[in-house]
Amino acid sequence: MKDYEIATNPDGSTVTVRDVQEYLLIMLKDIDAAMRKNNIPYFLDSGTALGAIRHHGFIPWDDDADIGILKKDFGKLLEAMEKDLNEKYIIQCFEKDDRYNVLIPGAKIRMKGTYIREKNVLLSNRCTGYDGSDGIFVDVLIYDNVSLHKTTGLKYRLFNYALTLEELIIDNVFHINPVAVKRQFLKNADKYSELAREEHSEYYGLDLTWMWNGFYPPYHYTEEELFPVRYVRFEDTYLPVPNNYDAYLRRCFGDDYMQEPPVSMRKGKHIAEIRI
Repeated sequence: MKDYEIATNPDGSTVTVRDVQEYLLIMLKDIDAAMRKNNIPYFLDSGTALGAIRHHGFIPWDDDADIGILKKDFGKLLEAMEKDLNEKYIIQCFEKDDRYNVLIPGAKIRMKGTYIREKNVLLSNRCTGYDGSDGIFVDVLIYDNVSLHKTTGLKYRLFNYALTLEELIIDNVFHINPVAVKRQFLKNADKYSELAREEHSEYYGLDLTWMWNGFYPPYHYTEEELFPVRYVRFEDTYLPVPNNYDAYLRRCFGDDYMQEPPVSMRKGKHIAEIRI
């Protein structure tokens, strides 16, 4: 396997994507054990799910890991973290620390004793000052009910787009924690999903806090497409992917998801600095 170098240590040794993946694999195994123990349904998400199917493990150049969970089960995840994983990991989210940036995935599970700085400056980590706060992380993406009707919750979508810009400016220009803006942002997301449930929508998607994939929810799945999850080989273990992973991956990456991208696009995109 080709080594994808990320950083050079003071002693001249290098840190590669594979080095990071070894830590991420430990994290995914620990998270899976806790989720199974506490009967919390979840699945590998985004590129991690793609890696499971196309590579039977990590995409060789992928330098992060993602899991997906339904909003209704997120509270159970927080309890499981506190009960079963708090010695090795911390979980960052707005519910635990109001410095958390709600424009990024709903939560980050971080490994204590490691350090990572992401390339994304505008959405940089503000939850600092405690053990593990800058550790290697697994992103937790939150799914909730979404509507396929473009007019449902339109005002909340417009509102959250305006709040996205407002939060970025207040945070990055004035260096103030916009807590009230964040609370309204999350409230709008809940209101939108409530409307979707009221019209008896059977679809789930990334909730309204995730504004980066387009004005309307581009990816939507039925509960039967997501659950029950199925465990597939991932590196030297087995981890869960959506029940109908083919439909899931086609919507995320297109019908040719099994085809690898050009060599020029095979590179990690998240890590600016790392110590492990």
